[in-house]
Amino acid sequence: MRLRYFICDVFTDTRFGGNQLAVLPEADRLAGGQMQQIAREFNFSESTFVLPPEAGNSRRVRIFTPMSEVPFAGHPNVGTAFVLATTGVFGSLAAPTTVTFEEKAGLVAVSVHKRTGERIWCELRAPQSVALGATVPVRSVAAAVSLSADDILTTTHTPQVASVGLPFVFAELKDRAALERARPNISGFESLAAEGIGPPFVHLYVRTADGFDIRTRMFAPLDGIIEDPATGSANCALAGLLSHLDEAPDGTFAWRIAQGVEMGRPSDLEARTEKRDGAVVNVWIGGDCILVSEGFIEV
Repeated sequence: MRLRYFICDVFTDTRFGGNQLAVLPEADRLAGGQMQQIAREFNFSESTFVLPPEAGNSRRVRIFTPMSEVPFAGHPNVGTAFVLATTGVFGSLAAPTTVTFEEKAGLVAVSVHKRTGERIWCELRAPQSVALGATVPVRSVAAAVSLSADDILTTTHTPQVASVGLPFVFAELKDRAALERARPNISGFESLAAEGIGPPFVHLYVRTADGFDIRTRMFAPLDGIIEDPATGSANCALAGLLSHLDEAPDGTFAWRIAQGVEMGRPSDLEARTEKRDGAVVNVWIGGDCILVSEGFIEV
């Protein structure tokens, strides 16, 4: 069986930046095991497989890391919408359009429109409300990312699990130098998993004022991702967490987020939230994409 694939870089307008994504737009003949094998072959942080919808929406999408299927992820949704739009699936895009993907985490709405220079820009709305999970001991997170406990700030929150469809451990660091020093420590991640945090995806962030509001890094070595260049689902949940913790009962919030700089794949993500009566009711993440290659894979 011969299937077409596309590779794009997500959350960047520069080729070979951002987060790589493989998209198979006609994957209805594949079984789940075959999808996992293909995702392992590409060996990107995620690959997506596009299927006919089951509930009358735009498409059904399955997302695989090299090790497992995940219910939701950010850059795969943005990149899949971009690839389908680029190949004409959604028409001329003379006006902004919204498409809806059916996924294990629920329905994911992605708005697609053209920006200056005919660039196609995509923004997803999180499929679930922000949900807070367990807090995690500072020493455990510090050990997992090869930092000292003093590098982690607890003023706003202690290390905290949060999710808008996929859970992450969030920890704020004291400065950018600490962010740059972070390295995954496999034994530390195994300890997190033994403590019931699993699979442990650790998202570190620091507040900045250098053209970006926040700089982040994400490590998930037990899921085959040593470091991720741009994690839309994590930054989406981070925006939701920060909005939840903000004392303002109502309002809109926005952040420009940098990720992937330390690994040579700089990414630029735009997050925003809406809060009403003390509750975060909507979270969005968006950015640019660029097509890198296309071809066929034999299965």
